[in-house]
Amino acid sequence: MFEQLSDRLEKVLKFLRGEGKVTEKNMAEALRMIRLALLEADVNYKVVKEIIEAIRAKALNQEVMESLTPGQQVIKIVRDELAAILGSEAKPLQFSSRPPSVYMLVGLQGSGKTTTCGKLAKWTFGRQKNPLLVSFDLKRPAAQDQLRMISRQLRVPFYEMGGEKTAVPKEALKELLVYARSRGLDPVIVDTAGRLHIDEDLMNELRLVKDSLEPVEVLYVGDAMTGQDAVRSAQAFEEKVGLTGVILTKLDGDSRGGAALSIVRVTGKPIKFVGTGEKFEKLEAFHPDRMASRILGMGDILSLIEKAEQEADAKEAEELVRRARRDEFSLEDFRKQLQQIRKMGSLSGLLKLLPRGGIFKNIAAAEMDDRRMLHFEAIINSMTPKERSDPKIIDGRRRLRIARGSGRSVFEVNQLIKQFFEMKKMMKKSEFKKIMTTIPRSR
Repeated sequence: MFEQLSDRLEKVLKFLRGEGKVTEKNMAEALRMIRLALLEADVNYKVVKEIIEAIRAKALNQEVMESLTPGQQVIKIVRDELAAILGSEAKPLQFSSRPPSVYMLVGLQGSGKTTTCGKLAKWTFGRQKNPLLVSFDLKRPAAQDQLRMISRQLRVPFYEMGGEKTAVPKEALKELLVYARSRGLDPVIVDTAGRLHIDEDLMNELRLVKDSLEPVEVLYVGDAMTGQDAVRSAQAFEEKVGLTGVILTKLDGDSRGGAALSIVRVTGKPIKFVGTGEKFEKLEAFHPDRMASRILGMGDILSLIEKAEQEADAKEAEELVRRARRDEFSLEDFRKQLQQIRKMGSLSGLLKLLPRGGIFKNIAAAEMDDRRMLHFEAIINSMTPKERSDPKIIDGRRRLRIARGSGRSVFEVNQLIKQFFEMKKMMKKSEFKKIMTTIPRSR
């Protein structure tokens, strides 16, 4: 996500870093580059105008222009403005003080609404909740079957809403709340009807559901790949039904990200979650400040640490940090690290959370993928315990034996050893040690 915008803005940042002072002339050129980058990323033109005016007003401030590091000051301003456009701070999902919390998902057909119900159920289940899935669509019987199948996959309860129950919709919706309360099911996640386009019948049905259930959250589910169409649809749902937040799906497939940068400002509603894949666990809480840093190539170390905390073994991670600090990191530790990384998700996704420059430059640029990680693990498995603890003893004869034993080439064995020593060198740098120091504290 945001690859196109990130690449464009990185050029702007390089331009600013190369300038000794910020002047009206070079700032005008930088703003022109930022404007083009945002428009090409499919950001709403009114939003682009707001961002540019805000950056111009702050960047041409006398204090910034006379600063010893004006380029860095302007970069901070750009980051802050992007974060402000994205919503400034994370707005977590609300829970009702009187259970069950009702979450009503709305959106056009094909936006990924039903799948997102499943993702949201898994997300709440992981937070010690007992969700109930229900589909309320008076026109499309297949909607019940689709959500029922998802509930079976996730092993969460499903409430049948079809047939005679919908003859008197208001009564059916009240019965749903009684059912959830009596069984201690919370939250109730309601999938609603969708159409290929907005019509009054759909809006009347959604208003009926909202008035009957009084949901704590009305979440618009929009397909990020439709760009400004998703923004216009969200605006229509906000005006006719009323929203509390937005979930953007397929953000992993949209390299521009214009919808995310427009939807908050246009609707006035925060992005609560983003979908970053088809699997049910691929739903991430949205953090505007972290996303702004990622767009500018500054990485997102906090999200990386959170992923590690969810998937990694805490004792093992602390032992790894201790060994790294004492310069005792071995190929055995490297193998354990590869196994932990696989639990956290795809390597390409994790690399995007690292800053593009500094000590992480070589890692982010490395040609690593999930298949190569498995190959590296096979190579380490073919080594003796002594070779894993002291790779310096691995000469040409040993490399040939390891290659044959793992079914990989000598070239790949050489690559692994080279990357391992580069990693050890990086671990000795002060920047890395600062980050490693924060990990145990974050626990």
